[in-house]
Amino acid sequence: MSAGLLVFSGIYLFGVFISAVSQVLLKKSAMKEHDSVLAEYLNPQVIFAYAIFVCATLLSVVSYKVVPLSLGPILEATSYIYVTFFGVVIFGERITRRKALALALIVGGILVYSLGV
Repeated sequence: MSAGLLVFSGIYLFGVFISAVSQVLLKKSAMKEHDSVLAEYLNPQVIFAYAIFVCATLLSVVSYKVVPLSLGPILEATSYIYVTFFGVVIFGERITRRKALALALIVGGILVYSLGV
């Protein structure tokens, strides 16, 4: 694997990570009581979360200069790991056996692809 591919894969993974952070911000905002429907969508937390989504999209566009299209969905699958981690740490969600099995399959798929098996 070339150094350029590693760098741009890292950029892609960073974009996926900040996208997961954005999802957490949106969920935290949705859990709050708002004065109006307009305030629900036009508050700083939501606006910042969508700005992060735009940045994540730009990072993925930039990374596709080097990252093959076949690798993109594999890197994107790591978002399930980030979102699950944030759910447990920030929102106190529980990991059921079903969720653990699903995450194991996702990680297994990523490993199989990355090892070229």
